[in-house]
Amino acid sequence: MDEGEYESVLCVKPEVHVYRIPPRATNRGYRAAEWQLDQPSWSGRLRITAKGQVAYIKLEDRTSGELFAQAPVDQFPGTAVESVTDSSRYFVIRIEDGTGRRAFIGIGFGDRGDAFDFNVALQDHFKWVKQQCEFAKQAQNPDQGPKLDLGFKEGQTIKLNIANMKKKEGAAGTPRARPASTGGLSLLPPPPGGKTSTLIPPPGEQFSVGGSLVQPAVASSSGGATVSWPQPKPATTATTDIWGDFTKSTGSTSSQTQPGTGWVQF
Repeated sequence: MDEGEYESVLCVKPEVHVYRIPPRATNRGYRAAEWQLDQPSWSGRLRITAKGQVAYIKLEDRTSGELFAQAPVDQFPGTAVESVTDSSRYFVIRIEDGTGRRAFIGIGFGDRGDAFDFNVALQDHFKWVKQQCEFAKQAQNPDQGPKLDLGFKEGQTIKLNIANMKKKEGAAGTPRARPASTGGLSLLPPPPGGKTSTLIPPPGEQFSVGGSLVQPAVASSSGGATVSWPQPKPATTATTDIWGDFTKSTGSTSSQTQPGTGWVQF
């Protein structure tokens, strides 16, 4: 472990209890029911730190922060940290004093959520350690990693659907059809900003005004030709009889009333 590596804090729990555990007689695992759970040997704060690839479970005094015991963990799950078989709140850890002496003690949390956080903090750390080892192997042997081959195999073909592209190109390049005029003469709008010119029909042609053909009178002068258009006749209005009957009028001067009907006959 390098001296320049920094120490990071993974988890802190304000309350943890320490128990003396009996020797394990068989390989069936530890059981917290065999401990004296109502008489913990010590109570304080638990802190999990990491320095490099090794995690440290530190048991410290709650007020002064003095170290009571420390358990280095180089693998999880492993012999350094084991769960009991009858509860999720209790664990067995292997503590070391730095001189080579080791001992197994039991720890427990009053809250099940604290025990869950303790377990997850160790899992996340060693997942990170595993990823770092894989990255280091790939950096040392870059040619041994799987290669991504994007080339075509022999006889392999690819099919492209360009039907939509052809439709778009045809729609953009096709000129818009100009609507056909209903009459024999098509009129174009005047140019912007220009003056409107007087329309003079060719000799021998007539315009339709009010549904009848009209020959306009053309008067020539030195200033140009003008067209005299006939004025439409005023439409006749219908009046209402005082008896509530309707009177039809066509502009005739004579009218007769049919007896007994109330209608005016023309």
